[in-house]
Amino acid sequence: MTAETVATRTAASEELERRAIDVIRGLAMDAVQKANSGHPGTPMALAPLAHVLYTRIMCYDAGAPEWPNRDRFVLSAGHASMLLYAMLYLTGYGLELDDLEQFRQFGSRTPGHPEHRHTPGVEVTTGPLGQGFANGVGMAIVERSLRARFGADVADHHIFAICSDGDLEEGVSHEAASLAGHLGLGRVVYVYDDNHISIDGATELAYSDDVPSRFAGYHWHVVELGEAAEDLDALERGLREGMAADDRPTLVILRSHIGYPSPEYTDTPQAHGNPLGEDEVAKVKEILGMPPEPFWVPDDVLAYYRDAGSRGREDRSAWEQRVAGWRDREPAPAADYDLCLTGRGRDGWELKLPSWKPGDEVATRSACSKVLDAILDDVPGLLGGGADLTGNTGTELAGAAVIDRDDFSGRQLHFGVREHGMGSVMNGMALTGGALPFGGTFFVFSDYMRPAPRLAALSRAKVAFVWSHDSVGLGEDGPTHQPVEHLMAVRAIPELRLIRPADANEVPPAWKVHIDGDGPTALILTRQKLPVLEGTAERAPTGVPAGAYTLVDEAGDGLDLVLIGTGSEVSLCVAARERLAAEGLSVRVVSMPSWELFAAQPDEYRDSVLPPGAPTLAVEAGVSLGWDRYADDAVAIDHFGASAPGSVVLDRFGYNPDYVTARARALLGLAPPPAPPEGEA
Repeated sequence: MTAETVATRTAASEELERRAIDVIRGLAMDAVQKANSGHPGTPMALAPLAHVLYTRIMCYDAGAPEWPNRDRFVLSAGHASMLLYAMLYLTGYGLELDDLEQFRQFGSRTPGHPEHRHTPGVEVTTGPLGQGFANGVGMAIVERSLRARFGADVADHHIFAICSDGDLEEGVSHEAASLAGHLGLGRVVYVYDDNHISIDGATELAYSDDVPSRFAGYHWHVVELGEAAEDLDALERGLREGMAADDRPTLVILRSHIGYPSPEYTDTPQAHGNPLGEDEVAKVKEILGMPPEPFWVPDDVLAYYRDAGSRGREDRSAWEQRVAGWRDREPAPAADYDLCLTGRGRDGWELKLPSWKPGDEVATRSACSKVLDAILDDVPGLLGGGADLTGNTGTELAGAAVIDRDDFSGRQLHFGVREHGMGSVMNGMALTGGALPFGGTFFVFSDYMRPAPRLAALSRAKVAFVWSHDSVGLGEDGPTHQPVEHLMAVRAIPELRLIRPADANEVPPAWKVHIDGDGPTALILTRQKLPVLEGTAERAPTGVPAGAYTLVDEAGDGLDLVLIGTGSEVSLCVAARERLAAEGLSVRVVSMPSWELFAAQPDEYRDSVLPPGAPTLAVEAGVSLGWDRYADDAVAIDHFGASAPGSVVLDRFGYNPDYVTARARALLGLAPPPAPPEGEA
């Protein structure tokens, strides 16, 4: 598609366009007023901008919201959700007036902030400020990657966004803007709504950035429109100037007036996050020449917008014909493209997964890298790297080309020291379709990026968060870098599957779970080498997807004790079992790489792994919080770590066969509780 093609599509009288814009304002005011909750001011001020985007600029087909080559629109300022909902209703995405009337109500399709997969036409879940800004950068990375790998006939679209002062104040936007400028993502056109108002009052209370200079410093193209919020032609020119800057992203800076044209609340915090009140809504409608009835949409305005929403059908049809011809001419790359869109692997891809022999010593981060290298060609959507820790986290692709601003055909992406930005960019990459993103950093830095996995879980984004250096076993860097509470903190996020492999042989099935499944996965990996255990090669392929499995069977018919381990502590459970077995005890060892997957299994399976009534001792190098769900006692770390070689720290904190055996004997009543480990705080 071309700008010229889009430019010829909209023909409407100035009077009709003005009435159409006022209808957007009316819907926003009415929905917020009926809900007695919401943010009317920004939708009122930016109604002309939304109108221009959806009628003059963007190429989309409202009847096919998932068309892969559509332009994307991200409302990063998600509190202004009624602006988006109004446009989705008017242009024909399937929302109805009843949906707008149920704004912010239980079970409605119009929640307070836009939610992907919940409302047709919502590209990403926004609300926490700055997230949508970074999501759009991820979308642009995928567009550029697909275009480089498969050609402009297949991928050729833009990413538009509206962002607020709040978005630009949040640190994640700095990280994402820096990466976008570095990569020269020219299909990004963001509009900064410079309305000078925050909830507390004027933005000058806490914000005086030189935004044009800041973004110029990030290597963005900056368009300063000034007082043009009501000038449709100026808005169109500014957006098209951004679209023409194909070698770098664009920030269009627009001075708007929140709440316009409210006589009482224009340019006030009241218009930001509160209903205007029935009297004020009536006054605004009188100024606009609208009838007082709520949710008023005249037939000619609705027909005009529905026509705009369907004009992209011609472009979609032409794209489909081009792609169909390409499939006939080049079936192999076309098949890879389809796999990129679905985030799956070729038939039989799992046969490429490596395995290791018992007795080998392999860090699970190293196993991760080997897995990615082995399957890269057969899982075409894999795209990612690390936050300046690519080799350290098992996210390095040996021999794969590195993506840079001049060549996007590679698969290795360097995110730089931008953990939060990396996570949010990956969410955009996954949700736009066309990539299976993965990104690595140290597990302790999951704190820096926590909003991203939470939103990935909420929106079911298929992202692999690869977190290595998973315990005090990382060693000398000390307590600032040693995660202790993080396993439980991440497990607390609903719909996020966490997998902590016990050895190298549990890593390949962990990746299979992710690639064959949906939604996000957190892979928790070790820095230190771990022994490859007897039985994992045979049992892990079915055991890891089940979340927990019996790795070492008990002797005889009786069962005295179950030792449950995760990650690096499973080998410790195996060693402790040998000692207990020598004392005549019948002990089972269970590897539990994933609480979430185990909880999803039928009761019968869970009872077969952890028989009711059997004493259980969990061993995990993290806090004990939560282990009472599965264990009668837990060897855990309810304090911060220490700076020393990893093996020393683990030993001093009781992660040795002697201490685990002593705790097991105490649980069975065979001995008094042992003294606390030497390193216990």
